[in-house]
Amino acid sequence: MENTHFKVSQYVCAVLLIVSSIALVAYQVIEIDDVAAGLLYYVAQSFLLAGSIFGLDQYIRIINKHYHEHTNK
Repeated sequence: MENTHFKVSQYVCAVLLIVSSIALVAYQVIEIDDVAAGLLYYVAQSFLLAGSIFGLDQYIRIINKHYHEHTNK
């Protein structure tokens, strides 16, 4: 049960990072008609963190699947 809450919090964090970075870029483009370099850095870091959260979870699932297949033979 505790692991499920941890995964949900990871996914929520990743989605919020993506949404916040897109919203900030959209706001700057609409209001200022320019995107600051610091914001681009934030967007890049947000996408890297979100991608690593989803990618690491998928990698662990694949490793667990292969481990259980080999131990059940």
